[in-house]
Amino acid sequence: MDVLIRDAAASDLEALEALEKACFSVPWTREQLQSQLPDERHEFLVASDEKGSVLGYIGMMTVLDEGYISNVAVAPEARRRGIGRELVRQMLRRAGERGLAFVTLEVRAHNEGAIALYAGEGFLPAGRRKDYYERPKEDALLMTRFF
Repeated sequence: MDVLIRDAAASDLEALEALEKACFSVPWTREQLQSQLPDERHEFLVASDEKGSVLGYIGMMTVLDEGYISNVAVAPEARRRGIGRELVRQMLRRAGERGLAFVTLEVRAHNEGAIALYAGEGFLPAGRRKDYYERPKEDALLMTRFF
């Protein structure tokens, strides 16, 4: 499957909203997603197929020389095909181009697949946030990748 990684656009919001509902127990609203669209402080990438259907996304906010990945999502039917890894790699490339010192994210403590993906891209455990997630309540593992 050919996948195109590109900047998210306002025209993607409906698809992103549907993806949120399919992937997360507490999905972001359209307004929250819109606030993350690319600008001087945000990178927001989508992965789309040859028909233009959105298969996944990754968002990052920057503050000075720090990057904070907000969400990474891949449609359930498109998982295990390397889409999430490619989104992370492309975001890390952009973080490097911005001259960031590090990029950090939170991941559910029991999400072994995501933790392995992030570790494979150089993220290291940096802490834990107790009861960070809702539905179900779960700790977040804080992971950071330094440049």
